[in-house]
Amino acid sequence: MMDVRLKYGTEGLPLRLPETPNFQGVLTPAEASPLDDGAAAVRSALAAPIDSPPLTRLARGRRDAVIVISDITRPVPNSLILPPILADLEAAGIRREAITILVATGIHRPNEGAELERLVGPEVAAGYRIINHFSKRDADMVQVGLIGDGVPAYVNRHYVDADLKILTGFIEPHMWAGFSGGRKSILPGISSLRTLEYMHGPEMVAHPGTRYGVLDGNPFHEAALAIMEQAGADFIVNVTLDTAKRLTGVFAGHPVQAHLRGVEFLSRFCVRTLDAPLDFVVTTNAGAPLDCNLYQTSKGISGVAGATREGGVILIATECLEGFGSEEYREVFEHATTPAEFIGKLMRKEFFIPDQWCAQETYQVMLKNDIWIYTRGIDAETLRRFHFHPVSSIETAVEELLWRFGQGARWAVVPDGPLVILQTG
Repeated sequence: MMDVRLKYGTEGLPLRLPETPNFQGVLTPAEASPLDDGAAAVRSALAAPIDSPPLTRLARGRRDAVIVISDITRPVPNSLILPPILADLEAAGIRREAITILVATGIHRPNEGAELERLVGPEVAAGYRIINHFSKRDADMVQVGLIGDGVPAYVNRHYVDADLKILTGFIEPHMWAGFSGGRKSILPGISSLRTLEYMHGPEMVAHPGTRYGVLDGNPFHEAALAIMEQAGADFIVNVTLDTAKRLTGVFAGHPVQAHLRGVEFLSRFCVRTLDAPLDFVVTTNAGAPLDCNLYQTSKGISGVAGATREGGVILIATECLEGFGSEEYREVFEHATTPAEFIGKLMRKEFFIPDQWCAQETYQVMLKNDIWIYTRGIDAETLRRFHFHPVSSIETAVEELLWRFGQGARWAVVPDGPLVILQTG
């Protein structure tokens, strides 16, 4: 037997699992060494950025600035990143009252009150103007250009109108953009729902290039770069984190080149290649804050699907204390009479509901793999109704899967979920 701890909520989930002959291992990302002094690393990156003048030089003579930050669903260490950025802006002559921090919520709910204080730190929350992006608020949007086949690109006007535009965030594998960070702060972070209907539309989600770890030929990545060019971006500060959410790298400077440098760094650690597909896999949604709901859980499911054989099983542990994530997302599932019929309805555009894209990703996986799920956030009857297989114990479920596939089954455990890209070679 072996002891394994899955990322699950804030506490984790300890397990005791059998080691069988074809067990492929506990697959974790290789770890970059955490930085000894994160704040110093951020200051150094701002002073000597990648393919860009230092932030203080860029900021001189600017009338105002907007800093885009990720929302509460992303573990960005804003308390490390923001103070040095803010200090540089003020040292360059931009008044504190002329600095806006814009929370890139995408289509998520706003972050307010105590949650906002946790997001940015109490001193920043008390001392600076902070606003949330609302993707459905048309009055807050301005068209910056066109993407795809003439699709209007609408971006938050607080950002577009700013004299100095700064993007922050962190880089991790992403199921559509290839990797998060960089241009993704704008699309979907601060874009209009009308633009996201294209970016998260059924054709985009179904495109073979729209997948984990791929930038070349990825239409999502290319459209996001186009919007960033149209809306403008002067400087980025992106970070990489280890599985304990400790800072491992800071990539500041040119919005494209600094992001690519971070992607190159992260790729050395997060890709795992197997010699053949798995019969089943035990995975997670990386624990809190990402496993807060079923909407986000599509990432953990998709992250292992490429290495799971047709007819295999994905067993995922995800806390989902926020349930589905929104009433709209819950409504999407009402159309899922079967996974195949659901995908057919989407491709025929019989309906459009915001959030449907993550359901599409999940049901595309269900066309080839059963999804077993351990969660305390959604009741078993509801999960079964929407074609998931709920389990009350990971250990018991593994025993059932070994009975189903035999003691010679190829299987693995992925404690960190979508922080690892599984592929077969």
